[in-house]
Amino acid sequence: MKPGNGVLSEYGTTIFSIMSRLAVEHGAINLGQGFPEGLEPPDVIAAAARAVEAGPHQYPPSLGIPALRQAVAAHEKRFYGLEVDPEGEVMVTSGATEALAACLLGLIEPGDEVVLIEPLYDSYLPMVRRAGGIPRLVRLEAPDWALPRQALAEAFSDKTKLLLLNNPTNPCAKVYSAEELDFIAALLEAHDAYAVCDEVYEHLVFDGLPHIPLITRPGMRRRCLKIGSAGKIFSITNWKVGFITAAPLLLGAVARAHQFLTFTTPIGLQAGVAYGLGKEDGYYQGLVADMQARRDRLAGGLDQLGLTPLVCPGTYFLTADISARANGMEDDDFCRHLTTQAGVAAVPVSPFYAARPPRHLARFCFAKTDAALDGALNRLADHFGG
Repeated sequence: MKPGNGVLSEYGTTIFSIMSRLAVEHGAINLGQGFPEGLEPPDVIAAAARAVEAGPHQYPPSLGIPALRQAVAAHEKRFYGLEVDPEGEVMVTSGATEALAACLLGLIEPGDEVVLIEPLYDSYLPMVRRAGGIPRLVRLEAPDWALPRQALAEAFSDKTKLLLLNNPTNPCAKVYSAEELDFIAALLEAHDAYAVCDEVYEHLVFDGLPHIPLITRPGMRRRCLKIGSAGKIFSITNWKVGFITAAPLLLGAVARAHQFLTFTTPIGLQAGVAYGLGKEDGYYQGLVADMQARRDRLAGGLDQLGLTPLVCPGTYFLTADISARANGMEDDDFCRHLTTQAGVAAVPVSPFYAARPPRHLARFCFAKTDAALDGALNRLADHFGG
């Protein structure tokens, strides 16, 4: 039999699916995959339910229903002072992963170079390569995840088509500063490149830090595509509603790819998200406060157990240094060990690097109920005898 596509088949099953399946098999508390618990706003769900009941039940516009495109534009203005035309600068997608795929397929020509920053979300490399792009990788290193400016500058060339930037970053929770973003912006200008900005954790930034979209920096309005996710904003990951904000020239190219991927997204879910984006400031502030408290709860517990938490100013993932407890195991074996022997699932960080990955780091999700976090910490304490 002839084989399937070689680019995609070489990546196998994602580490998230592997660890979640292992967690189910062993009855483990799953702090691996990002399944938020106890955070879903009931009024947003009710708004979607009303919209599903009311209909219509046929294809909506491929770019998204007007109400949601208008809500996204209002969201960008409200939080970032960004003036956006909802008719020509906003597109709704079936999740942020589809948004990424549409951006990459719509913009990359075979042979174009794409700059990516490791550690990186696991779908980035397969999608870039499947679109015909040539990855140029730059590494962030624990424990501080500082931007390596010289290495980043050296990754750019006249062949660079775009940079794929995840801010805040999964898995290492890095939040880019204004100075770092301006350095990146200067490289994009110098090399006439674009930026696909995966900003799905934009409302999950802690400790009083701001989220600064790259698209808001000087000169970046025409070069950036900003991707948002209702799944992360409202903790409703199975809805798969994403959205892209970009200048018309860029969005037009991406829309042509989108029409051949999912074409559109369910009307009822779009209507629920449109309602949600208009929620009062207290909702967004409460989300940050709640998640920051959960982060601190997990970080404090892990630290007491000898799993050293690293800096975590954003997302809902906490990276910990496992060296003191791993007994010589590398991160993937250690995470499997925790899942099968301690009953707590985490995700190794090494799969987020293409080569020479660190082997002493594990990622824990704190978007869980206090009961789940305490239960996981108690199991770990029993396992380690602490």
